[in-house]
Amino acid sequence: MKNSLMALGALFMLGGVASAQKVAFEEYKLDNGLHVILHNDPSAPTVITSVMYHVGAKDENPERTGFAHFFEHLLFEGTENIKRGEWFKIVTGNGGVNNANTTDDRTYYYEVFPSNNLELGLWMEAERMLHPVINQIGVDTQNEVVKEEKRLRVDNQPYGNFLAEVKKNIFTKHPYRWATIGSMSHLDAATLEEFQAFNKKFYIPNNAVLIVAGDFKKEQAKEWIQKYFGPIKKGAPIQRETFVEEPITQTIKAEFQDANIQIPAIVAAYRTPSMKTRDARVLDMISSILSDGKSSRLYKKIVDDKKMALQIGAFSNSQEDYGSYIIYGLPQAPNTTENILAEIDSEIVKLQTELISEKDLQKLQNKFENQYVNSNSTIDGIADNLASYHLLYGDVNLINTEIEIYHSITREEIRDIAKKYLNPNQRLVLDYVPSKDKAQN
Repeated sequence: MKNSLMALGALFMLGGVASAQKVAFEEYKLDNGLHVILHNDPSAPTVITSVMYHVGAKDENPERTGFAHFFEHLLFEGTENIKRGEWFKIVTGNGGVNNANTTDDRTYYYEVFPSNNLELGLWMEAERMLHPVINQIGVDTQNEVVKEEKRLRVDNQPYGNFLAEVKKNIFTKHPYRWATIGSMSHLDAATLEEFQAFNKKFYIPNNAVLIVAGDFKKEQAKEWIQKYFGPIKKGAPIQRETFVEEPITQTIKAEFQDANIQIPAIVAAYRTPSMKTRDARVLDMISSILSDGKSSRLYKKIVDDKKMALQIGAFSNSQEDYGSYIIYGLPQAPNTTENILAEIDSEIVKLQTELISEKDLQKLQNKFENQYVNSNSTIDGIADNLASYHLLYGDVNLINTEIEIYHSITREEIRDIAKKYLNPNQRLVLDYVPSKDKAQN
């Protein structure tokens, strides 16, 4: 279900927000606990209805991993009033598109319709929440769909287990330690009753936020929201366990053999704080300095100048409870992964000991300003951001103010955060290598 949003682009080209204007919104809560956020933009005749549930891979039983991602698929099977297999026909037959995606922290469903079909979009999402049909034929069907997805995107994909191996090694207690797609054996072993119980626990109004964004009449939208979502009963409060990881104090070394690759990769991964922290935003900037584009420090030095690597990169994988900062490289013969790691470390040491220039800081600020504008330049982007800032950050208005945090980050903070988190004794070093069995054949 995690298809590209490219199909939405054409719908929103005419109505995109072209500048960093404040995003106006109204939020309120229904009696059953459903949080509602409305954003009106009449510049194009489209409207998005989306629901984000506060359930992801981290909410699963360790013996039943993959449930949240499975439900991303399962809840398109049908409801008491939408026959099995009819969901997508209804959407496309009314000029719309829809999709869903899952992370470790949340699950997100949406429909985009011409604005005269807002009521349909609200009814469909209320149907999904109120009385989905979860039966054995649907479970069996989606089990095969998920298995095929795992074969295509993980098992048979070069470097497809890269992130899963990082997570497994840098988290020991937190549920972030398993892959979002989960274990196929766990899904096979699960009973229908377990799937039904998971739905009853998490896919409830008081664990969700509803977004309506685009061209609509606000009072009419509120009436329909009350009509379709108001009667849904509030679910039992969800008790969430807190998982605290001990700091990494010495290098973790691991190896993974991948039968789909011929070139080894070196991976250095550091556990980082919640995406809600200021430190996480500074790490975003550090990632940009090191690896964002061909002018970044790692790419320019290791790929362009020294021609030691075919590819180099880094990214901050920000999440609700913890994050991870991951750097990777593929060596170009005769260089080795050890050579690349040494070069990466030398660039990190520079960040830890030398302030970046004022010019580089300004360039960085401009880049993040541009990213901020782009993230709010389409209705679907705004809807996703509104949902995420409410559900995961607890502050919807961050859609307007988070850029101020990035603007306030100093050169000294960049140096100090690099010192705080990016040390050799605080990381995983993963040798991601071709399968030895394959090499011997």
